[in-house]
Amino acid sequence: MAYLHVMRPEDILKPTPAGLCCQRGGFHIDPVRPVGKALITHGHSDHARAGHGAVLATQETLDLMRLRYGENFAGSTQAIRYGETLTLGGAKVTFHPAGHVLGSAQVAVECKGLKIVASGDYKDAADPTCAPFELVPCDVFITEATFGLPVFRHGDPRAEIAKLLNSVALFPERGHLVGAYSLGKAQRVIALIREADYDRPIYLHGAMESITRYYVARGIDLGELRAVRDATKAELAGPIALCPPSSLQDRWTRRFPDPVSAFASGWMRVRARARQRGVELPLVISDHADWDGLTATVAATGASQIWVTHGAEEALVHWCTLRGLEARPLGMVGYGDEDEHDAAPAGAEA
Repeated sequence: MAYLHVMRPEDILKPTPAGLCCQRGGFHIDPVRPVGKALITHGHSDHARAGHGAVLATQETLDLMRLRYGENFAGSTQAIRYGETLTLGGAKVTFHPAGHVLGSAQVAVECKGLKIVASGDYKDAADPTCAPFELVPCDVFITEATFGLPVFRHGDPRAEIAKLLNSVALFPERGHLVGAYSLGKAQRVIALIREADYDRPIYLHGAMESITRYYVARGIDLGELRAVRDATKAELAGPIALCPPSSLQDRWTRRFPDPVSAFASGWMRVRARARQRGVELPLVISDHADWDGLTATVAATGASQIWVTHGAEEALVHWCTLRGLEARPLGMVGYGDEDEHDAAPAGAEA
């Protein structure tokens, strides 16, 4: 007597030390060590690493990886468009916008009628610098949980930009240094500043120049941008400048007379984090979904199973369980806050 094999989610994707693995398709999603074929959700270096045999990603993600790692970051590359479906071995894969940074994607993997969506990093908030998050109905949703605690409610980023510009008006003789991750956050902050009708030049740390120029080349208007290294000390008395968060405590800041230090991050919701970093002006602006965004997205996917990864996994698993959803933490390591992993493009100068 023949028995029908019922497809289980674990038959399609399973966590391994290298990352999420699809044996049927012969690929990993955002692997943390070199593999034969990698599907990359976005360009942050805790998800996009060099050294894979082949990489499938959006064109923007491939371009950003080249900027960071050089032309030979993988044995071969292939670009995929949003909404395009490819068959890889025994699985079909489709990339959908994740709303995290330019080129970011969720990866939908389907096999024999069962669909799993790996979110990568995502946010459901408006962002003028990338395609908006697309809700993808599925059977299993693999969600990040970077801000997976109820304390993290980010609010309106425009109100945070208003705080920054009010400080600029109050202290016109002091430069305002805004720490922001070099891929995604910096460009979003600049775009939000421009939306608030600030039209003066904005200065960039050298580590941010090539990525920001790439955004501009992709048609994102960020206004007049200047390099900090080309400015005189007098020119740096008053303007807004963006730099990697680590540079806020670096000798690089000495070229600014009496600067105001700001940091744009969802972590600034926790005042102790701001104090630890010596930040005068914390700006709660995040490129990740907050607690409300995570829970709303999980519910809206219609998924009966929720797998939770990199972040406050247990809290979100508990929330799902209370609502009758089957949920589990994946416990994968190697992912986290971009600030701890991000590297400037080779050759960048301050």
